[in-house]
Amino acid sequence: MKQFTLMTGMAAPLDRANVDTDMIIPKQFLKSIKRSGFGPNLFDELRYMDEGQPDQDCSGRPLNPDFVLNQARYQGASVLLARENFGCGSSREHAPWALDDFGIRCVIAPSFADIFYNNCFKNGLLPIILSDTQVDQLFEEVAATVGYQLMVDLEKQVVVTPSGIEMEFRVDSFRKHCLLHGLDDIGLTLGFADDIAAYELRRRQEAPWLFDAIK
Repeated sequence: MKQFTLMTGMAAPLDRANVDTDMIIPKQFLKSIKRSGFGPNLFDELRYMDEGQPDQDCSGRPLNPDFVLNQARYQGASVLLARENFGCGSSREHAPWALDDFGIRCVIAPSFADIFYNNCFKNGLLPIILSDTQVDQLFEEVAATVGYQLMVDLEKQVVVTPSGIEMEFRVDSFRKHCLLHGLDDIGLTLGFADDIAAYELRRRQEAPWLFDAIK
């Protein structure tokens, strides 16, 4: 899993509440358990003027010029501003995969659906909860400033605006540790590899008949 420590990136405003996971990555594209290849279909129904189909080449599809991520000023955005209850709906882990594959590393909103929120941490994305007032301020500033960038410091747990205003956010200490060190569930388990090997050796010595039966 990719680490998240400190980043500065362009912010794009998705001014919608209750964006569900089927909007983030529609169901017809859930054909793989690989974590890559979903970026072209992120927000498919909003980004394109036609109905996307699995295995369709997105390069020739007509873009919706009104959708924020298609606008020239937001190309290369790595921070997504959103409204309340972002990521509601199904529990599909493909939603954070699609965001990450597109280049989004951080999502800022007043609230998130619980499962989506948890899935972000397991896939190297940082979901940040700020107050409605703070999110409103960010939406206003990004609309007024072309190339608006935010600095996100996970260690200090602050979002810093171009004017130097720091907005503190909370994050569970265990999740913070995992993101800072790039540890998903597998990575955490591998950190105990020596202990696991020692246990298996001890069990072979204590109960060899169990392992003979397996053969």
